[in-house]
Amino acid sequence: MIDLHYAATPNGHKVRIFLEEAGLAYRIVTVNLSKGEQRRPEFLAISPNGRIPAIVDRAPAGRSRPVSVFESGAILLYLAEKTGMFLPAEPDARLCVLQWLFWQMAGLGPMAGQIGHFNVYANEKVPYAIERYRGETARLYGVLDRHLADRSYIAGDYSIADMACFPWIVPHAAHDQRLQDYPYLFRWFEAIRTRAAVMRAYGDSKDVYTGRPLQVPERPVFGANVDEQDHGRH
Repeated sequence: MIDLHYAATPNGHKVRIFLEEAGLAYRIVTVNLSKGEQRRPEFLAISPNGRIPAIVDRAPAGRSRPVSVFESGAILLYLAEKTGMFLPAEPDARLCVLQWLFWQMAGLGPMAGQIGHFNVYANEKVPYAIERYRGETARLYGVLDRHLADRSYIAGDYSIADMACFPWIVPHAAHDQRLQDYPYLFRWFEAIRTRAAVMRAYGDSKDVYTGRPLQVPERPVFGANVDEQDHGRH
């Protein structure tokens, strides 16, 4: 069983997508960011940076005690190595996945997060910041679009690189981006959006924002009492 300390943000969704794709048994432990629960000592003990997501693997391979992992990219890499899934063993293919995983962590996520903040959440509109981060996010969308011109997924086969990037494209409207302006990115987005595991990962989240509804099964909406909810195959 894996405990997923989670809020319905792009970084939180990355890890949940992997858990659903791999069919791992996991338990959601909600972290209410608006109440500052990410600053509680018990959470900081597993995520020193005070950010979600974090996991506690209660059955780690070859270890006698639980393992905690923080930072979404590190979690994806840990889970891929634990399961042998979504990260190729062949060196060149593996390197491709890791490059794009780090590209998301260092570029797409931070820049998209900034335009989302200044465009939607900031109390004061700052035109310089909005234009700066909108432009850089558009550039990064273009980088990914061109890369996808001759491949179905970021590294050829579906991988943790796709799981890392997809949730940061979901709120494209908040980024002032039209996916139709990026045809290869749009094709890729639609292919991932309709995967059964992705639908399950987003299906009970109040924070899905794609500009069009996801077709998802009926499941409970996250609330105050979901901490004991189990997911995945046992």
